[in-house]
Amino acid sequence: MTLIAILIGTLAAGIGSVWVAAALSFGPLARYTQHMLSLAAGALLATAFMHLLPEAFESQAGAQELFMALLIGLVFFFLLDKAELWHHGHEHHHGGEADHAHAHADDHHHGHSHAPVTGSWAVLTGDSVHCFGDGILIASAFMADTRLGLLASVAVLAHEIPHHMGDLMVLRRGNSNRRMALVKVSLAGAVTALGGLVGFWLVDQLQDYLPYFLVIASSSFIYVALADLIPQLQRRLNAKETVVQVGWLLAGIALVGLVSQMPHGH
Repeated sequence: MTLIAILIGTLAAGIGSVWVAAALSFGPLARYTQHMLSLAAGALLATAFMHLLPEAFESQAGAQELFMALLIGLVFFFLLDKAELWHHGHEHHHGGEADHAHAHADDHHHGHSHAPVTGSWAVLTGDSVHCFGDGILIASAFMADTRLGLLASVAVLAHEIPHHMGDLMVLRRGNSNRRMALVKVSLAGAVTALGGLVGFWLVDQLQDYLPYFLVIASSSFIYVALADLIPQLQRRLNAKETVVQVGWLLAGIALVGLVSQMPHGH
């Protein structure tokens, strides 16, 4: 039963986020991109601080060890980010659990050069690795509790949307038509389910380490929200725009709160 839930959650997050990204990139919803960043940041922070971390700390694991794992996780995702930025130069950036795509979408829009084939493959390879990691995180959450798994799926879906928008934009520049770009990014998104299967097997073998898996998942969500999404929201806005932005951030937190009202289940 848990495995079925993991597969549904990973496919919904992996492929669902691509389709929402396509609607925001190509459709009439394009003007809501900034709102999605706020919503995603709120959902990620709420999932990490209100659910994944409390669940980890309810275990027998010591607080000091768990906080150490959180610190190591944050530093790890920072270094991964650095390594990918350094490796790709100004090419479209993919950091482990990081997510700069929307900022980079502007870069591509302003004419950075991309070799059509290599640019596309770099994007799709990076995206697949990223989605595989997301799948493992979602599986870890489902193994702890069904409700936690749902929350992790929602959080991953939210933060992958701006990421995939950047991917779609790069592939369109690489001479793919809309349909082809959507198919390619959807296939990369489907790798999330593969990560879910590996995560299910891994966490099953390492059951005693589940609290640490949850803390690493939290560090990923916190890093993405604070290092990638929120800096993009730190532009000078007028009072009305600021209220709207904060409103969407709170909506992301409320969305997670709403899902968490569901009954517990394993």
